[in-house]
Amino acid sequence: MLILGIESSCDETSAAVVADGRDILSTVVQSQIDVHRAYGGVVPEIACRIHIEAIVPVVEKALADASRRLQDMDAIAVTSAPGLVGALLVGISFAKSLALAAGKPLIGVDHIHGHMYANRLAFPNLVYPCGSLVGSGGHTSLYLAKSE
Repeated sequence: MLILGIESSCDETSAAVVADGRDILSTVVQSQIDVHRAYGGVVPEIACRIHIEAIVPVVEKALADASRRLQDMDAIAVTSAPGLVGALLVGISFAKSLALAAGKPLIGVDHIHGHMYANRLAFPNLVYPCGSLVGSGGHTSLYLAKSE
């Protein structure tokens, strides 16, 4: 199974192609840190505008780096919450449009759960149950992950 994942919850536009929930075939991240540094933090309106400009080239590069086409994907996943509302809207709207145009299922992904599952990608031999400390802006939490 091939999934195209799209992330735009704050100040980075990202896309990845993942096979069978485990193998990262490509990952592309366009950071906005240099733009927001001048303001001492993320400016939501600026973040949204940069996501709009970045999302198409980021997704195209992720597909190209994985040597895949949109038609090859079995589904499209997108960060659906939590995050900056405008930034999320850019990613969700784009992912919905892609899914509709390609006739693919759309999967909404909780941003915090995505952080937790990323550990499974980085550490394939991770043993459950395990604790997850997620430090992500205002969403810092401690979780008990009982299974994959």
